[in-house]
Amino acid sequence: MDLSLSTETMGDRTIVRVGGEIDVYTAPKLREQLVELVNDGSFHLVVDMEGVDFLDSTGLGVLGGGLKRVRAHEGSLRLVCNQERILKIFRITGLTKVFPIHTSVEEAVAATD
Repeated sequence: MDLSLSTETMGDRTIVRVGGEIDVYTAPKLREQLVELVNDGSFHLVVDMEGVDFLDSTGLGVLGGGLKRVRAHEGSLRLVCNQERILKIFRITGLTKVFPIHTSVEEAVAATD
C-alpha cells in the first residue's frame, strides 16, 4: 500500500495528514515532507495518523527524527491517533512518554506547549 500525505495550516500549527502504511518503503516520503516543512519554517507540527493502517520501526524512527528537528527550533510535534493497534506500538516502545498523543486534530492544535 502507498502513503498519502497532505498538509494544511491552522494558526501557527501545520497539520500533516498521513494515510496508508508507514513502513521501510514509504517512510522516506514522510521524512522528506517533515524535513521540507521544518526547512520552510514550520516548527509546530501535528501529524494526523487517523488514516494510518500500519506503522513499523522505520516509521517510528522518522517521527522521532521529525521531533528532533522541530525541537532544535523550539518547536513541537504532536500526534493524533486513537486507533488501538497503532497506539499499542507507542505504548510498547515507551514512546507515549516522548510524543504528545491526542484524539483529534482540534485537541492537538489547542494544546499548549
